[in-house]
Amino acid sequence: MRSFAFLKSIAGRVVLIGKPLVVDLDGTLIHSDMLHESALRVFRDSPFETLRIPFLLLKGKACLKQHLASRAEFTPKTLPYNEELLEWLKQQREEGRYLVLCTASDKSIADRIAEHLGIFDEVIASDGVSNIAGEHKAAALVQRFQQHGYDYAGNSSTDLPVWSQAHKAIVVNGSNDLVKKAQDIATVERVFPKREIGFSAWRRMLRIHQWLKNLLLLVPLFAAHDVSNGEAWLSLLLAFIAFSLCASSVYIANDLLDLDSDRLHPRKRNRPFASGLIPAWIGVLLAPLLLIISLAVAGLVGKHFLFWLLFYFALTCAYSWLLKRLMLVDCLTLAMLYTLRIVSGAAAVGHDLSFWLLAFSVFLFLSLAFVKRYAELELQLLSGKEKIHGRGYHTADAPLIQTMGIVAGYSSVLVLALYLNSDAVLKLYAAPELIWGAVPVMLFWVSWMWMQAHRGKMHDDPLVFAVKDRASLSAGIIFAAILVAGTVGVSW
Repeated sequence: MRSFAFLKSIAGRVVLIGKPLVVDLDGTLIHSDMLHESALRVFRDSPFETLRIPFLLLKGKACLKQHLASRAEFTPKTLPYNEELLEWLKQQREEGRYLVLCTASDKSIADRIAEHLGIFDEVIASDGVSNIAGEHKAAALVQRFQQHGYDYAGNSSTDLPVWSQAHKAIVVNGSNDLVKKAQDIATVERVFPKREIGFSAWRRMLRIHQWLKNLLLLVPLFAAHDVSNGEAWLSLLLAFIAFSLCASSVYIANDLLDLDSDRLHPRKRNRPFASGLIPAWIGVLLAPLLLIISLAVAGLVGKHFLFWLLFYFALTCAYSWLLKRLMLVDCLTLAMLYTLRIVSGAAAVGHDLSFWLLAFSVFLFLSLAFVKRYAELELQLLSGKEKIHGRGYHTADAPLIQTMGIVAGYSSVLVLALYLNSDAVLKLYAAPELIWGAVPVMLFWVSWMWMQAHRGKMHDDPLVFAVKDRASLSAGIIFAAILVAGTVGVSW
């Protein structure tokens, strides 16, 4: 009965082609864990449903997996497959090897993945009653193929009992210590090296480059010409740390909840969580830890700043769960999130915000939010897609988004021009007529950003693009020089 797994008929002769090759799924065939991903999808779509997890776990891990799998939709095509292993498996398949996908994940998930790949002859998986992991997986495979009647590819210490009963072991994504343990109990046929998590991965996970946005906290201090206030600088330093940690916490949470959309994006699919480079469970633990530290630091700054930081966090959560899927509302929310940094900076140093600064900020950041969305639409258009996954936009909306963004950008320049004609400028600047030079600089920069977006050169985040773009940096330096000249009364 079992001999069909070992033999193949060639020209009427039965030829021995090797033992069945059994492959694990989580962490082996894919750089992820379907249980963790299912839980995240359920948390994203039905947060209160996750409250049932402890009670389902009491019925057994297999029961929990089946429940989550039934409520979490996923796309097999976009999963972060181990491409090196997958190519090897395809070669084995072409040579006539009998391939088995054996996983602790629920069978409904395993069946869909096996169907998508089209290389597996059989699927063995958890079924809501039996959790096919560790000793249970070893027993199931021995019953199916007899002791030492199969080769097995796995990735963790839970696979050691399976390797001990296998003919040969294939270690995938395992540490050097795991390889040694496998060699002690089985013949290791091949090792697929583990991907190392370097500093670059942690930097991209925390989005350290995005911390540059938090320099907006300094705007109220400069706008009030209070740069010599040492106490204010200390408060702003703490505020910067608090905002940066809070932002990283939000970025991690957003990436975990947006895995499907990120994997459909040509650049975002390489993010640490989307690519499976950093396990999702690390993000689940790290996000709340960073938030707690952030709030503790914010408390040192003051209750008003803490209030605005909490409001920022609440709005970002609303954006991640719902608002980013609503057309136009998403861009308005992004503009508010940028502006909230300026409001929080004012709260940190105890300064009042002027109507002019708030109006200028809202229009400018709304324009940048439209730049971001327009760039995504253009990218999707080049990919031949009609809609952005997880968003309310169609690629046909790109021209309208471009128009609204340009109008918002020029509106910010108009607000700046009106401000320069107000009494406040006469009080703050020694040579207010020099400040008028800021208007053409802003007109150039807004136009330049939209020109780059139109040419398909825009980054996913306009501010990140700006700090790397020579023209934008030059415009920023000239803008700052004009403000300094107007402040000290330097003549041309």
